[in-house]
Amino acid sequence: MNSNNLAKPAISKPLFFIGLDVHKETIAVAIAEAGRSGEVRFFGTISNDLEALEKLIRRIYKAHNVKKTELSFVYEAGPCGFVIARRMIQLGIECIVVSPSLIPKKSGDRIKTDRRDAIKLARLHRAGELEPINIPQEADECIRDLCRGRTDAVNDQRRIRSQIKAFLLRNGYKYHGKSSWNEAHLRYLRELVLPYPAHKALLEEMILASTQAAERVVRMTELIEAHYKGWDRRSWCEALMALKGVQMLTAITLVAEIGDINRFAHPRQLMAFLGLVPSEHTSSDKVRKGGITKCGNEHARWFLIESSQHYALLPKVSKELSKRQIPVSRRIKEISWNAQTRLHARYRALVAHGKCRQKAITAVAREFLGFIWALLKEHTRPGSVPARVAAQKNRAYRSYRLNPALANSEG
Repeated sequence: MNSNNLAKPAISKPLFFIGLDVHKETIAVAIAEAGRSGEVRFFGTISNDLEALEKLIRRIYKAHNVKKTELSFVYEAGPCGFVIARRMIQLGIECIVVSPSLIPKKSGDRIKTDRRDAIKLARLHRAGELEPINIPQEADECIRDLCRGRTDAVNDQRRIRSQIKAFLLRNGYKYHGKSSWNEAHLRYLRELVLPYPAHKALLEEMILASTQAAERVVRMTELIEAHYKGWDRRSWCEALMALKGVQMLTAITLVAEIGDINRFAHPRQLMAFLGLVPSEHTSSDKVRKGGITKCGNEHARWFLIESSQHYALLPKVSKELSKRQIPVSRRIKEISWNAQTRLHARYRALVAHGKCRQKAITAVAREFLGFIWALLKEHTRPGSVPARVAAQKNRAYRSYRLNPALANSEG
C-alpha cells in the first residue's frame, strides 16, 4: 500500500537489492544479487548523511556496471525518518521503507548485529517478503508533527495537574468546587496556606509548570490553525468536519495521520491501519476472536474513539454541525446523516446485548472508519473540483521537488 507522492521512476527489474540498517551515526549496507542463488554479502558501513549515501551509489555503479533503475533499496522505519527514501526517489532509484514489526523473524535467532540486520533486509527484499509502508508528503508530515506535538503538550499538562492533585491529597487538602482548573480552582491553589515553606514553594512551582503547559497547548493549537490554512488537504478536513463529532483538530489529525485515502482499496484496510480489527486465534474448526489488535496508528485511533462517543447520542444536526456542512456537497451531507443513524443504532444494539460502553464505542469507531473512507473517496473521486485542484498542486509539487534549479532559484 505504498503510494509515494513524489514522482516514481520507470523501474526495470532490479539486479541488486540493497539493505540498509540505518542508525543515528552510521548505515550498514548489504547487497543481494537477483536470483535465488545470487550472492548476499555485506558491503560495508558508511556515515549517515546523504553525501556518503550518494558516494555509495556511485561506488556500486562503478563496481557492478549497473544503471540506477537496476537498484532497489530498503531500510526500516525509525527515528531517522524518510529523508533517505525521499532522496532516493529524487535520484530516480527505487527505495522502500518497511515497518520493523512486520519483518519476518526466526524464533531461534538470538544474535542481532548491524551486519546481520542489513543482510537480512537485503535477502528478504529480494524474496519479496517485505511490505512497504507509505511515505508521506513533507507537508503532510509537517502537519502531523504539529498535531503530535500538541498531543504531547496536552499529556504534559494532564500529568502536571495529576501531580498537583496527588500532592494536595497526600497532605490532606481537598478541593470541593464543582470543577477543577478554572479561575476559582487556581485562586484556591494560590491562596492555600501550607504549614511548611518548602511545601508552599513546591506548590508554586507546580502551579507555574501547569500554567506554562496550558499556554503551550494554546500556542500549539494556534500553530496548527495557522499552517492548516495553506495545507493542500484543507478541503479534505472541511469534508470530514461535516461528520458529527469531528471538529477542526480531529479532522486535521485524522487526515494527517491517514494520508492519501486512495492507497486504501477497501475500508477494512483502513481499519487495520488504525489497529481496530479484532485479533484472532483460529485452529481447525475453532474460531477464537479477541480484542482489537492495536497494531496500527495509535494517535489517530485515540482521536477516532473520542469522536465516536458522540454517536451514543440521538441523531441530530445541531447548529454547529449545520454550519460546518455549508461548504460540502449534498452527497457528503447524506453520508454524514447515514453515519449518525447507522452508528447510533449499532451502539444501542450492542448495549442492549450486554456489551460494556467501551467495547460498544470501539465497535462504533470501527464502523465509523468505513463512513470516513466513503466520505473521503467521494470527496476525492476523479472529476470532482477538490480532486482537480489537488492534482494541479501535486503536479506543481513534483515539478518543484524534482527540479533542483527551480528550487535554488526560489530559495
